[in-house]
Amino acid sequence: MSSPDASQQDTGSSRLWSVDEHLADILAAVRPLEPIELRLLDAQGCVLVEDVTVPVALPPFDNSSMDGYAVRTADVQGASEEFPAVLTVIGDVAAGSGELPAVGPGQAARIMTGAPLPPGAEAVVPVEWTDGGTGAGAAAAMAPASAAPEGAGGEVRVHRPAQARAHVRARGSDVRAGDLALAAGTVLGPPQIALLAAIGRGTVRVRPRPRVVVMSTGSELVQPGEALTSGAIYDSNSFALAAAARDAGAIAYRVGAVADDAESLKAAIEDQLVRADLLVTTGGVSVGAYDVVKEALSSAGAADGGPDAGRMEFRKIAMQPGKPQGFGTIGPDHTPLLALPGNPVSSYVSFELFVRPAIRTLMGLPDVSRPVVRARLEADKALTSPAGRRQFLRGAHRPETGTVSPVGGSGSHLIAALAHADALMVVPEDVTSVEPGAELDVVLLG
Repeated sequence: MSSPDASQQDTGSSRLWSVDEHLADILAAVRPLEPIELRLLDAQGCVLVEDVTVPVALPPFDNSSMDGYAVRTADVQGASEEFPAVLTVIGDVAAGSGELPAVGPGQAARIMTGAPLPPGAEAVVPVEWTDGGTGAGAAAAMAPASAAPEGAGGEVRVHRPAQARAHVRARGSDVRAGDLALAAGTVLGPPQIALLAAIGRGTVRVRPRPRVVVMSTGSELVQPGEALTSGAIYDSNSFALAAAARDAGAIAYRVGAVADDAESLKAAIEDQLVRADLLVTTGGVSVGAYDVVKEALSSAGAADGGPDAGRMEFRKIAMQPGKPQGFGTIGPDHTPLLALPGNPVSSYVSFELFVRPAIRTLMGLPDVSRPVVRARLEADKALTSPAGRRQFLRGAHRPETGTVSPVGGSGSHLIAALAHADALMVVPEDVTSVEPGAELDVVLLG
């Protein structure tokens, strides 16, 4: 990656940015991905970009909701155990049947669940309300439709009356032709895909799931499953952020940890640009001697080095944890890159505040951030917070009582506490102490 003009370098580090300013700057540079046509299973997790209307009613015909007999209501009126209605079985109606027998006075057609209601029939009596039939139809009274005899024969005794339309699913009772099936902006999960298939849609127009590449930096990082050497730690950040990207709706690619070497990082980023709609790095954005991300990218905005190739800025954000942040675009396609701090809690909190909204924006969703609620602090002592910083503390939210309790301490390395938290308690910049019983904003993570 070549260096852009010096006037473009690191312009954001000269002032303290607010959380809201940094997020707004990120979202202003991120655009929803272009829509594409996908087959149904490939569209799972994607966002619909057009209204889908129903071409045919569901169900497309009146059909039985039970295994039993299709009858005329007048023929079973007053039927009882002592005085059953005796009807002639004229044939079988299985699911998928084409030509249907007409049910006349004193007649019944054996019918399976989902089979179309034959002409003349007004209701379905479940097989449990009958003696199961006699003669040719009796042996298969409860058999699968594929085994049902097609011919007429025998009688059935019905022990209970049936009202008109009993156990009949009416045509269009699910949706009618012309109804709105799904609105633009719907995220396609299994039920939505089922509906699309049911109305005959084989493909759908959606915004694809964003491809997010996550990479950790640090020569001290070892991959889980390998032996730890002196001074080494396991790489948890790339796993946490890749999982968080998937949770946000993205397709995540986790890159093994990159050593503390600027040229190696530049090469790794260039290799990943081909499959990235968004790049996320963690570590190396502070002011240390080995803060490789800042070293590699603060003077290199893009792989092609052109004047419009993009740029990176490294900023100080008025928040705790997560003060050092980097953001910019990189490569010939101006791919967004968010550089997060390396401490595990700082990294994860930064993802929730900045990366998740960017992913949801790429998807074209209107609500990009986690929901925020008000809750009362339940704690043994007051929460303290540095003046001028928006602090995010791990918490356990109890919606049934409207309370939230601290989980673990405030240290940005306490990943075990993060694993047991389901919320972030927010202490505003102008507040230095929150007493037990006081209300505060809570970001819901679950």
